[in-house]
Amino acid sequence: MQVHIPLKKLIDNSYDITIDTLPQTHFDTKVAIITNPKVAGLHLGYLLSKITAKEVYIITVPDGEEYKNQDSVDLILESLFNHRFNRKSLLIAFGGGVIGDMTGYVASIYQRGIDFVQIPTTLLSQVDASVGGKTGMNNKYGKNLIGAFHQPQAVFIDPYFLTTLPQREFGAGVAEVIKMAVTFNKEFFEFLESANLHDTKVLQEAIKHAVQTKADVVAKDEKEHGLRAALNYGHTFGHVIENETRYKKYLHGEAVAIGMVMANTLAVKMGLMTQEEASRVKKLLEKYNLPTSYPIDDIESFYETFFLDKKSSDDTITFIIPVSIGGVKITDECSKELLLEVLQEFEAHT
Repeated sequence: MQVHIPLKKLIDNSYDITIDTLPQTHFDTKVAIITNPKVAGLHLGYLLSKITAKEVYIITVPDGEEYKNQDSVDLILESLFNHRFNRKSLLIAFGGGVIGDMTGYVASIYQRGIDFVQIPTTLLSQVDASVGGKTGMNNKYGKNLIGAFHQPQAVFIDPYFLTTLPQREFGAGVAEVIKMAVTFNKEFFEFLESANLHDTKVLQEAIKHAVQTKADVVAKDEKEHGLRAALNYGHTFGHVIENETRYKKYLHGEAVAIGMVMANTLAVKMGLMTQEEASRVKKLLEKYNLPTSYPIDDIESFYETFFLDKKSSDDTITFIIPVSIGGVKITDECSKELLLEVLQEFEAHT
């Protein structure tokens, strides 16, 4: 005996990404701006001059990847309950990737889902984290292991926020731009090799290309069943580095930069990338003072941590491997012996 529930239907989650000065916007509901003290001190006045709503509340959480956890999520949720937010209320993620991920996650679970808007303030979040609807938080087992796919209602990318961005944060964002060029767009990579991203107009062009690249991928594979996983190039290695250093030594984009170099080393050993191509990627990363090496103290421990990655399954690890420059391969057929050989090239020597 069976009872069938016919739920198959099309849901339009489309939204616009605006790359320009923030427009004057009115929200006919309660709004909570989720931010951190640093961003609030620099830019909250500017944001408040651009928006109006029935009621506006400011919720601040501590700044840093180590605070992307359940305690911060609970802090946001408690404030929403105290201010009697409902399903018609709106959250605004106003900060970098940490704020965007947590705000989106809270929006996905508060009363089973409410709307949110992304206003990213770092280069990394503008070109990557704010686009695509991935949300989540970290726990002791790893990065972003708890979360949901929950698309924003809109994304507003205002280059003005980058004027106060520290150089390390800028470089971390560039790493994500390079990541998308290496895996999906050879011409874009060649553009980046000769471009000066410290030039405002050139940077805006790069942001547009990066966002369009990610948007095209997300449109084809919203929930990461295939192609979208390729956007995790550098992340499988990078997440282990972040885990080992407790998210305190490297910014996310810095860890991804090292992870890209490690993934390229694997690609060269697999015959998918030439050493010359790997050197070009490394040179471009170093052009923006990104780290490209990491001393591994215990390669067996590093290897075992791979299995905490969301893309891993049982006894297999999925790796995103560049194919030359402009192509990508997703594979779970890398042997332990080959991976240890790669890790040995980064082993610390005392």
